[in-house]
Amino acid sequence: MPPEQGNQLISLVILIVVFGAIFYFLIIRPQKKREREHRKLIQSLKRGDRVVTAGGIYGTIDKIDDDTVILSLEEGAKVRIAKSSIVEKVRK
Repeated sequence: MPPEQGNQLISLVILIVVFGAIFYFLIIRPQKKREREHRKLIQSLKRGDRVVTAGGIYGTIDKIDDDTVILSLEEGAKVRIAKSSIVEKVRK
């Protein structure tokens, strides 16, 4: 193998490693951080917390099951939603 091909191979490997590092730090790592924070939020939910769902519904947690939550909405309406659809707690 001529020295030119060796240099090209080394530069290609370096380029792939650099792109891999950029991909990791800009895409994978922030996504894992968001997943960790969301998991922490879901585990900290308790009865009486005011929350917002991914669909924009505001409500107060009335009951918590394994995978679902019953939200009390205004005017006494109740709705069952998936725990994973809760995106944030609302300050009272």
